[in-house]
Amino acid sequence: MADDAAFDASPDILTSAAQGRLRSIIERIERLEEDKAAVMADMKEVFAEAKGEGYDVKILRKVIRIRKQDKAKRQEEDAILDLYLSALGEI
Repeated sequence: MADDAAFDASPDILTSAAQGRLRSIIERIERLEEDKAAVMADMKEVFAEAKGEGYDVKILRKVIRIRKQDKAKRQEEDAILDLYLSALGEI
């Protein structure tokens, strides 16, 4: 790789270009972490609002998880779950 040249001189020393690239990557990750924290705080606020209006937050999270799934995959999982519960006499 072309980037390997930055690391070839010595395993203990990074070239100034490699140092700059490393700094850029770290700073980008830090900004993304800040964005992630802000989004998580916003989500917490929305869940608290929903809870204040009487919604069950645990169920809301489950609904969101289910909606992310592929419909066919979800139906298959539901069918298997029903089969297992039926076999155990639960339904």
